[in-house]
Amino acid sequence: MPEAAPGLQGPPRSTFRARTGYGLSGSRTRRSVQVMVRGIRSEPGVYALAIGASAVFGAVTVGVSKAIGAVTDQVVVPAIAGDPDAQGRIWLAGLVLAAVSITLAASVAARRVWAGMGVSNLQAGHRASVTRQYLRLPVSWHRAHPTGQLLATASADVEAATGVFNPLPFALGVVVMIVVAAVMLLAIDPWIAAAALVVIPLAIAANLVFQRYMAPAATRAQQLRGSVADVAHESFEAAVLVKSLGTEAREERRFAARTDDLRRANVDVGVVRAVFDPVIELLPSLGTLLVLGVGAGRVSAGAIGTGDVVTAAYLLTVMAVPVRAFGWVLGELPRADVGYERVARVLDAEGSLRPGTGTFGDAGSRHESRRESGQSDGQPDGQPDGQGRQGRQGLAVRLDGVGVDVRAHGTDVTLLDGIDLEIPPGSVVAVVGATGAGKTTLVSLLARLGDPTRGVVRLDGVDARDLAPEAITGAVAFVSQTTFVFEDTVRGNVLLDDHDERGATDDENAARDQAAWDALAAARVDDVVRALPGGLDAPLGERGSNLSGGQRQRLAIARALVRAPRLLVLDDATSAVDPAVERDVLSGLGERTAQPPTVVMVAYRMSSVALADVVVHLEGGRVVDVGSHAELLARDAGYRDLATAYEREATRREEDA
Repeated sequence: MPEAAPGLQGPPRSTFRARTGYGLSGSRTRRSVQVMVRGIRSEPGVYALAIGASAVFGAVTVGVSKAIGAVTDQVVVPAIAGDPDAQGRIWLAGLVLAAVSITLAASVAARRVWAGMGVSNLQAGHRASVTRQYLRLPVSWHRAHPTGQLLATASADVEAATGVFNPLPFALGVVVMIVVAAVMLLAIDPWIAAAALVVIPLAIAANLVFQRYMAPAATRAQQLRGSVADVAHESFEAAVLVKSLGTEAREERRFAARTDDLRRANVDVGVVRAVFDPVIELLPSLGTLLVLGVGAGRVSAGAIGTGDVVTAAYLLTVMAVPVRAFGWVLGELPRADVGYERVARVLDAEGSLRPGTGTFGDAGSRHESRRESGQSDGQPDGQPDGQGRQGRQGLAVRLDGVGVDVRAHGTDVTLLDGIDLEIPPGSVVAVVGATGAGKTTLVSLLARLGDPTRGVVRLDGVDARDLAPEAITGAVAFVSQTTFVFEDTVRGNVLLDDHDERGATDDENAARDQAAWDALAAARVDDVVRALPGGLDAPLGERGSNLSGGQRQRLAIARALVRAPRLLVLDDATSAVDPAVERDVLSGLGERTAQPPTVVMVAYRMSSVALADVVVHLEGGRVVDVGSHAELLARDAGYRDLATAYEREATRREEDA
């Protein structure tokens, strides 16, 4: 389901493209049929049982009509006239009708159970697919789509898309009622059949009018559900801000305005349904009156008997069931179409980065063959070829002509342009620059949170776009300034795995715990964890509410270090950490292993910058200068001004702390 959104405008593997994999096409009727067919195909077994049970109900219900007619002519009327044989058979007729009633009840129960299972399975499948796609889509896509809208898609839109499947098995199964009833009516008398079946075209005409008014009303209501969820999510996320600034009344007014819009949209939907539903309910009754009128005339003419009229009237009453069932389906279809389209827009979004398939080990053999043939791959001779050949040595990073363009509000904006940079393995690089210089955009490319519009990002000489996602996440750890802490234990937040659920030996658990403690020690937060009741088993509140900002950042660094990354990317990830602790953390990264990782950090403190082997000064999305801290102070006037500003900001932060 393609959705217009700003995104990277570059190579095909990083652009947002629309495709028709899940989206609906054609007329409104065709789209509705596609929704129903796709749903049934996804759960064929369950819906076969549900529709089959409904068909049994329909067949038995129609059969009752024949039995009622026969009982009327052969038992009831003669018994009333005093026929003793007929009076003696009344109990047998009652027994037959009781058996039919039990069959009807069993078929109704089976249909409801299997139809409910089908809807639950569809909803679970849609939600799993949407969530999987959310995790697959890049950060840039999520920035263009409010969180509230995404939550609404996974909840309200999924429910809307599957709502039609509650009545659908019933409607499809009882089609047999219409077919059998129509045949029996024709067998009784063509004139009575014509009078009875006139309700079918009237119901179709009513539906066409209903769809015309219902589709736009349902679309607006579904969109506003997402808008209300978005405002609610913002208010909850900004709870501290709202309370601290006393803007509760503003938030209440903002939420009330959106909910009032949704209320009016739901009223519009209700008005349309309020007109349509009575019309569908009225049609069978009108048909029954017409059948009785025509039947009375045919009885007077001697063409048919009284029992035939009773049978025909009952058959029309029976036909009211499928007419109403189709009315329920038709009433849900517009909302289902809208919900499915909104789900499909997410599933069809091509904002995800096209995954590669390569690994660093494979890349190493390719580099070797290139060297033997005299070809250059952009990697200096003698440089290690990667994890597969040189263990966990730091990654070599190289950016060749890298540029990033985005389209925002109809305007092309260049975030990075002409970036040429080479980072030797195991070195520590600080990226500095004024706000908006492109620092975060640059370092996010190293973890492939995005792809460049122009140029190439090479990790150990391999284009990052050619590497499999697991190869990148196994070698690169990215820590952002905004730290997320799960409502879990310390162990769960550091290790982020389901090892306990898979089952493990005591030795394996001990090794995992030791790795967690080592990472916490390297991040200088082990003493904090030891002071918590339970240590690694200590529960952390929502978003780590029982930790300070600096402690949360150090926990995030430990989360990265426990994976022994070959490239550690820190996007101002120590901004809330005490300067002395920050120095200990940064200077101690090389102490954990004989081969320290390559570290690229966005830094705002001169104490951090001074620890770097190389400083990269960015301005306006371009590299102004590269060198040591001392070299840039000596020759780069802009860097000197920036360093002074950084010192003032560091002092302010320390005073605030």
